[in-house]
Amino acid sequence: MAGDPKNSAELLLVAFFPPFLVADLEKEYVLHDFFNAEDPEALLAEVGPRIRGIVAGGMKGPDEELINRLENLEIISSFSVGYDATDVVAAQNRGVIVTHTPDVLTDDVADLGMAFIIMAPRRIAEAERHLRAGKWKLARMDLGTNLRGKKLGIVGLGRVGSAVAMRAEGFGLDIGFHDIMPKDVPYRSYPDLLSMAEDSDILFISCQGGESTRNLIDADVFDALGPKGFLINVARGTIVDEDALVVALQENRIAGAAVDVFRDEPNAPEALMGTENVVMTPHIASSTHETRRAMADLVLANLRAHFAGEPVPTPVPNQR
Repeated sequence: MAGDPKNSAELLLVAFFPPFLVADLEKEYVLHDFFNAEDPEALLAEVGPRIRGIVAGGMKGPDEELINRLENLEIISSFSVGYDATDVVAAQNRGVIVTHTPDVLTDDVADLGMAFIIMAPRRIAEAERHLRAGKWKLARMDLGTNLRGKKLGIVGLGRVGSAVAMRAEGFGLDIGFHDIMPKDVPYRSYPDLLSMAEDSDILFISCQGGESTRNLIDADVFDALGPKGFLINVARGTIVDEDALVVALQENRIAGAAVDVFRDEPNAPEALMGTENVVMTPHIASSTHETRRAMADLVLANLRAHFAGEPVPTPVPNQR
């Protein structure tokens, strides 16, 4: 907690944040750490009426109950481009502004996505494990799959999907997409997800999370993708039915997968830990010094603008 309580807005932290963001926030605001509180209820009872802002994360945000308990809440500033962890409807019903950090992390997420598109078919993670385990002297690995001419199906051609498509063109991939909004792009458009999965060698997930896309990628999609197909997910873990993914990988109903996100973070499915044909990373798509600094700057810019009575730079779309 820092700042002069008489002059500084009081904020509730509901997720883990980089120390440099917390340090910058402490220079201007009074902070209350709800995420690490030993007794969250006692904390709310003490400071709840004074809270004017929440700093949220992409995977940890305020639900309707918390939003409604904070009678003087004015703004929720999310340290993420995704905001499905925050109940935006409840916030809007209260007249609370919700902001996020778009654009600044697009390139990093797309870079990891393209790395996954290379790693999974070429079996790069498997090859490294093979070498480290001392197996090279004993046996050769099975062959991988090349990229040129393969069909890449992108689920959600937004900022990240478009950036991945641009990168994939340089590798000679044949690009298609499925999106709920029409797009004026030179790529093949598919009217439904299953038809694209059937026609794709690699299915890339870059759509929004939330209830509307929960378990969108299920057993039917894996069956359509088939035993030579690969799944890539750098979007949200909730979009993929993880139980169906485990079965598809272990029964070789798909060739492989690469995932950076999971349904119940920071927990990844135990069943995948010993599965060879999957690449897994702990939600690192935007984890670079430069991007996390830029995200922190946007969180601060949104808070500063609001408390100065100015329009916030990056509100979430379609705020009333």
